[in-house]
Amino acid sequence: MTDFRHVGFAPVVDAETRLLILGSLPGDASLKAAQYYAHPRNAFWPLIGGVLGEDLAAQPYEQRLDRLKARGVGLWDVIASAERSGSLDAAIRSPEAADLRGLIGGLPRLRAVAFNGKLAAKLGRRIIGHVNGVRLIDLPSSSPAHAVGMIIKASSWNSLTDIVST
Repeated sequence: MTDFRHVGFAPVVDAETRLLILGSLPGDASLKAAQYYAHPRNAFWPLIGGVLGEDLAAQPYEQRLDRLKARGVGLWDVIASAERSGSLDAAIRSPEAADLRGLIGGLPRLRAVAFNGKLAAKLGRRIIGHVNGVRLIDLPSSSPAHAVGMIIKASSWNSLTDIVST
């Protein structure tokens, strides 16, 4: 199989972002739809909806993003671009890091960065390092490739509730 260079999306943030959720790199379904977490079996929208107490999965995509921003939640990825065939993180080659430190420096209310999956955590922690007053949180991946039950995923993701409730 041939690897193709995939380029991620722009960050979804504003000056009120308190929680930044970072994935690795959008998968094929997301890139095709030009939407974060577009694969129908990806649990991201139900998981973050559970944290916020809103049925985000039932809302149109633009409204989902508006609701995230209204609740102080931002989205981005740790990889700006990479070569990859398919959607699996294990297939990522030649990744180019996103400017996470630059983004974080422009978010005055940021309290926490949550990593959606192991690769996002590994690379993101390396890029970010230590930022005073910002918690770094590792979460189980919302991807259907991460074969952990929804109850276990939700239990970990619900740890974000205190960050978005204030």
